[in-house]
Amino acid sequence: MGAGGKMYLDSCVIVKLVSHEPDSEAYNRMVAGKAVVTSELAVAEVRSALLAKERAGRISPAVRHAGWRLFQEKLREEEFVLLPLSRNVIERAGAVIDQCHPKVALRTLDAIHVATAELCGGEEMCSSDDRVQKASDFIGLTLAPAPMAD
Repeated sequence: MGAGGKMYLDSCVIVKLVSHEPDSEAYNRMVAGKAVVTSELAVAEVRSALLAKERAGRISPAVRHAGWRLFQEKLREEEFVLLPLSRNVIERAGAVIDQCHPKVALRTLDAIHVATAELCGGEEMCSSDDRVQKASDFIGLTLAPAPMAD
């Protein structure tokens, strides 16, 4: 784990780190030296997102497999640390949805990421999802600055 503080990543950012997207390098630089944490939810979401990219023709099956292997390697090496998906997190996620209503139409899985970040996550919340960013800001989480694209 890095010495540069702790950062919570939601699944959309993790996908950028394990597969090539236009802003992947910028996100890689942003998390360098940070201890990265995320919800156990990311295990299913990252796999689903990689499969969706393959179905859409944006990546090949080989690239999908490589991205999944890289994600698993980062978990094994503790570059990404999974935080438990507990009853407390689920209850807080529901409260976050209520708290953000009606200003932010927060989806359940996004609320779980926000709640996990708040309860046991990082010093900064990093997401490229507009709703997650708005909800995080609304409840007072410190948002990681958006990386500068190459």
